[in-house]
Amino acid sequence: MKRITALSLTAFMALGLTACGDTEGAQEGAYPAGPVKVVAPADPGSGWDLTARAIAQDLGKEKIVTTALPVENRPGAVGTVFLAEMIERQKGKDDVVAVTSMAMNVNTTIGQTDYSYEDVTMIAGISAENYVVVANADSDISSLTDVTDALSKDAGSVPVGAATDDQFPFSLIVDAAGGDAKDVNFVTYEGGGEQSAALLAGDIDVAIAGYSEFQPMIESGDVKVLAVLSEERVEGIDAPTAKEQGIDVSLANWRGLYGPPDMPAEAVDFWADSLEELSESETWKATAKKNQWTTQFMRGDEFVEYVADAQATVDEGYKLVNE
Repeated sequence: MKRITALSLTAFMALGLTACGDTEGAQEGAYPAGPVKVVAPADPGSGWDLTARAIAQDLGKEKIVTTALPVENRPGAVGTVFLAEMIERQKGKDDVVAVTSMAMNVNTTIGQTDYSYEDVTMIAGISAENYVVVANADSDISSLTDVTDALSKDAGSVPVGAATDDQFPFSLIVDAAGGDAKDVNFVTYEGGGEQSAALLAGDIDVAIAGYSEFQPMIESGDVKVLAVLSEERVEGIDAPTAKEQGIDVSLANWRGLYGPPDMPAEAVDFWADSLEELSESETWKATAKKNQWTTQFMRGDEFVEYVADAQATVDEGYKLVNE
């Protein structure tokens, strides 16, 4: 069975976007001089959307950032539409930042975009989120092995809801169980809200995404967690790991913040400093606990190296299930 462990992929982080530091940021001539747009390049309810709104809200609550941080949803091709805009139209600007994640690595690997993390300013990483596989609470499917057994008999018989980047971890599950991931009947959605609705409508049988994307439906009892892709059981999630069910895959999704190419150094430092301060706050720790995020902060060269290693890992994993 194959298992992706580079960077422990479980330690992947999620990044936040945010704004300014302290009250000094509101002074005339200081950065930022006005509102900074925080872009979630996906639909409301997606992991990027939840991360962007949590970061903007908590930065304000902690008074780390005193200027306005409007959050804007810009969905399109799993973030690649806005990525292109950031590179081609926002170069050198200091008033826009965006959330990103392992989706950036996957998009590059599968050829969804000609751009990568090397074409933008990677500011900082702030968290990681465990992937979960879920089903309608009323479904006859009760475990991850129920899913893989059904796929082994007829790979197209189980419609699987997943964003393009989330199809990668599910492919690893199928591959580890001895199946052929190329034959899986993926139904593409960009956010957990759409997937949850599709599960309840019976349009798909199972879905995969970060825990927070399904959290409202899990807490309401409408959706059940079949497996968590973590090394060990996660406190607060009443479900076994994939490993407990004989499928040796552990994976988490990092999230972080990026800016335009040639973003001014003072803006980059400001955002990195602000996210670092936020990551140490009790407000953010409470937000992370609520959403089942693991807080891990990286900035600058350390963060770029982390993302580069993640890119190599995703490239390797993609070859395992596609060649």
